[in-house]
Amino acid sequence: MPAPAHPKDALFAGEKPFPVIPACEHFAGSEKLILKALELQERLGAVFDITCDCEDGAETGREKAHAEMIVGVLNSTANRFAMAGARIHDYTHPHWKKDVDILVGGAGKVIAYVTIPKCTSVAQAAEMIDYIQAVSKKKRHKRVVPVHVLVETHGALHDAWEIAKLPSVQVLDFGLMDFVSGHHGAVNASAMRSPGQFEHPLIARAKTEVVAAALAHGVVPAHNVSLDLKNSYNVFRDAWRARTDFGFMRMWSIHPAQIPPIVDAMKPDLNEVAVAGAILLQAQAANWGPIQFDGELHDRATYRYFWELLQKARVTGVKMPEEAARAFFD
Repeated sequence: MPAPAHPKDALFAGEKPFPVIPACEHFAGSEKLILKALELQERLGAVFDITCDCEDGAETGREKAHAEMIVGVLNSTANRFAMAGARIHDYTHPHWKKDVDILVGGAGKVIAYVTIPKCTSVAQAAEMIDYIQAVSKKKRHKRVVPVHVLVETHGALHDAWEIAKLPSVQVLDFGLMDFVSGHHGAVNASAMRSPGQFEHPLIARAKTEVVAAALAHGVVPAHNVSLDLKNSYNVFRDAWRARTDFGFMRMWSIHPAQIPPIVDAMKPDLNEVAVAGAILLQAQAANWGPIQFDGELHDRATYRYFWELLQKARVTGVKMPEEAARAFFD
């Protein structure tokens, strides 16, 4: 008798699998902060990514040395989970191609992703992505490097749907601060923090558009930072609203104390995870045909939802039923 089909084989035929990545992305600029973040990742587990920042982290005139430092860290034993990416300089900066040459050329086998900021059009994003993949191919890394694209200009927002369609795009990041600044004072600074960031019509529209464009193309929508560095409840509340009111599935962190509340706010409900495990086990036993569970009908449409839920539970550290864990992840 053949073994029961695994959900990744039974449910994704002919479809693009949705990226299963952590719900938190922590930014660190200096070598000291990057190493501290990697130490925290070791303690908390593989529940957040680290973005090593060249754009804001590198001193003017030391861009090359900064990128080389990041390569050294990414290739070191400190990068145990290989869950660290890098943000390069923007398209108008003279060093962005050199960033790619150094980062992808020197750490292309382990770099988790490359983030490109401040694109003003899909054409800019496409050119940068093509260059990233060309360097990876030239260095014979034998992988397509995932790319995260920051939507923080009017042009990028206008082209968000086209950007999300570009090959190798894994995440659309919403960049709130630059986006608000780009309104030249028409949007008050109060929209850079809560509750304004969720209630101002122009900002709410932009966030909704980013999420819709991302999800329509199998790309993860990532929310901007919370400016509150001291009150973890406020960070949790921002992440909760981003997830439940707007559909964001990932959020930036700019301080280590923000990581746990972001992960907690973004993680699936424990009871729903238990139900998902039970439904998928029963569905697998029925060879993925329709089933009844607790008086309700379920089929491949709901199985897909619950399978993605279990994967999300795994990367956010939510405990799932042992039988489901053994059947689907061992």
